[in-house]
Amino acid sequence: MPNALPEPDANNINELADALSETLFDSFDSGYYLGMMSGTSLDGLDAVICQFDEEDDAEATEGSAKNKIVATHTKDFPANLRSVLLALCQPNGVDDLTNIKVDGEQQPQSELDWFGWASREYAEFASEVVAELLEKSAIDAESILAIGCHGQTVRHRPQLGFSLQLVDANVIAERTGISVVTDFRRRDMAVGGQGAPLAPAFHLAQFGTASDNQPTNDRIIVNLGGIANITVLPAGQPDKVIGYDTGPANNLLDAWYQYHMAAGTITADEPLYDKDGQWAATGTINEALLAQLLTHPYFERPTPKSTGREDFHLAWLTEQIALVEAATNITISAADVQATLTLLTVQSLAQAISKEAERLTLTNGELVVCGGGAYNARLLKLLSEALPNWQVTTSDTLGIAPTWVEAMAFAWLAKQSIMGEMGNLPAVTGASKGVVLGQVCFG
Repeated sequence: MPNALPEPDANNINELADALSETLFDSFDSGYYLGMMSGTSLDGLDAVICQFDEEDDAEATEGSAKNKIVATHTKDFPANLRSVLLALCQPNGVDDLTNIKVDGEQQPQSELDWFGWASREYAEFASEVVAELLEKSAIDAESILAIGCHGQTVRHRPQLGFSLQLVDANVIAERTGISVVTDFRRRDMAVGGQGAPLAPAFHLAQFGTASDNQPTNDRIIVNLGGIANITVLPAGQPDKVIGYDTGPANNLLDAWYQYHMAAGTITADEPLYDKDGQWAATGTINEALLAQLLTHPYFERPTPKSTGREDFHLAWLTEQIALVEAATNITISAADVQATLTLLTVQSLAQAISKEAERLTLTNGELVVCGGGAYNARLLKLLSEALPNWQVTTSDTLGIAPTWVEAMAFAWLAKQSIMGEMGNLPAVTGASKGVVLGQVCFG
């Protein structure tokens, strides 16, 4: 038998533990984190490696002094996986998956079967993306403190008290050897929150303004992903930060565009989205359809609130079009629908921003746009026209390309989880208190 260890001195052990904890958490605070995000648009998986450093860098651009992106990578989903993910986002959507075959002896037969299969496939794909990013950056896996992977939201039902993100963190941890933080929403929901949006806490940490040197520089971060959401950052008033989903953005625009690409109604070089809103620009806004779309109860729902494909999807859109066509006895062209959807995004955003500006007595400032919609020139032009007192810009001006903001947010949220620090904003989600978000699967 090995020699027995000497009886420890409690005081010395406490001192040693404190010193070890301080050193350990210092390294967790300033090392590399990897963030991964695939949003409601489902156009691919974005990944970034970030370094977090609280020390200011006088030579860095604004925004990059706090968080530094070291490397980036994005990869389109395999066609089969993307089809299954899209189907799982709709109740009973897997009924249409009869043409998809999977490797293995047994074909999935139910929604739960498909969910389980897709969770593992998503994780295998995410592991490939991590490997490619590490190779691209020449950073080894041992240097990454943790991966923050949101997974794919396939059902978000805060009114029922749950939200489902599809990913198997065990697979990613095994394939990469890196600890993985997932399941960011449910701890917030356990204390009464919506579990969304999650990015505002990061927006405050990264883009918040200080009253001492920027007294009039109020900012509103506008994320134009599948769903549009805002984070209001009044200058020097972190206690007044608010954020929520305002309504649909790319999810309806992309779904309508892809439907007509597949049907042969339109042809374009880009198969997944209406580049720069070029197709929308050929159409005319149908005011009757716009008014009908704005009757969706979500727009009048009080905050805190969040939404997704459960509320805004292609089947809902086609129902609304049919109602208007029946009432007006006019067939609405596909391009006119696309033009109207663009204005739906702009108008629902403008209404929300105007409401918050009035509540906080904000007369002007910056609208900092991120997400895929930041590259839709027509959408940004209409947003500028709808809010002429606000300077519409993109997160590029603050040192982070729009494509990478959400992936970076999950790298930051992973750091918060590993550090044992709060990751939610109760004023945003409606939670009763701030909590540490995420579950850790150690590598």
